[in-house]
Amino acid sequence: MLTYPTIDPVALSIGPLSIHWYGLAYLAGFLGGWWLGRVRAARPGSGWSFRQVDDLVFYLVLGVMLGGRLGYVAFYGSSGLVSDPWSLVRIWEGGMSFHGGLIGVLVAMWFYGRRFQKRFFEVTDFIAPLATVGLGAGRIGNFINGELWGGPASVPWAMQVSCERFVSLCHDKLSLPPGVEYTPPLHPTQLYEAGLEGLGLFLILWIYSARPRPTMAISGLFLLCYGLFRFAVELLRMPDAHIGYLASGWLTMGQLLTLPMLLAGAVLMFLAYRGRDRLRESKSPN
Repeated sequence: MLTYPTIDPVALSIGPLSIHWYGLAYLAGFLGGWWLGRVRAARPGSGWSFRQVDDLVFYLVLGVMLGGRLGYVAFYGSSGLVSDPWSLVRIWEGGMSFHGGLIGVLVAMWFYGRRFQKRFFEVTDFIAPLATVGLGAGRIGNFINGELWGGPASVPWAMQVSCERFVSLCHDKLSLPPGVEYTPPLHPTQLYEAGLEGLGLFLILWIYSARPRPTMAISGLFLLCYGLFRFAVELLRMPDAHIGYLASGWLTMGQLLTLPMLLAGAVLMFLAYRGRDRLRESKSPN
């Protein structure tokens, strides 16, 4: 059993300016994705230039930040927006929805494709492996912020969390009596997701995309794998206190939002390989 370390969410303060670890995690994700995008663009026959990658990352930043924050407010925190409208822009405090960010990225990619004359799925196939860097970095940011914990656990790496620092975690989610200093050992599900959605998904997609694949296949594999990883980890994660479980004592909002991703990923993979097989049949001699 481990004890959650005391980590100041503020990485650096310069006068009135505070730089949070959560913001730095997003910066690392964007820089890492930009660098990997240039590596992909340098491959022979990639069809991408460094300039196009630079512009693409700019669109990605807008899509992730706007979509992620608006999605979190819409899916998880709309009730608090009425009493505190400025919470919408305080992204350094946490509260970014992957599903909202995904929608924002898809919209941004549509605009990007129209401007630079690239097909929509050509763009999404290119960025799918790059997005995993941001996903992993964001989960590390969640860990530093001490949010999105799993339920009680008996595994050796389970962590006790200080109730003094995370009062809402102790009383809103675990219903611990007053005076208790630490939670029972909890699953560090943020780290599980960093490993699966970040490193694991990156390796899968980077290796898979190293060879030419039919259009939509990389995007489909991204949706399938992310959906499976997220759904599995949500089984261990405590639900948001103000939402709770949606049904059967285990279905969370994150799982519900992941189901369309799984379906979309399966459909894209089917269409990608069906289209390739049809193309082969049309080229084969009669």
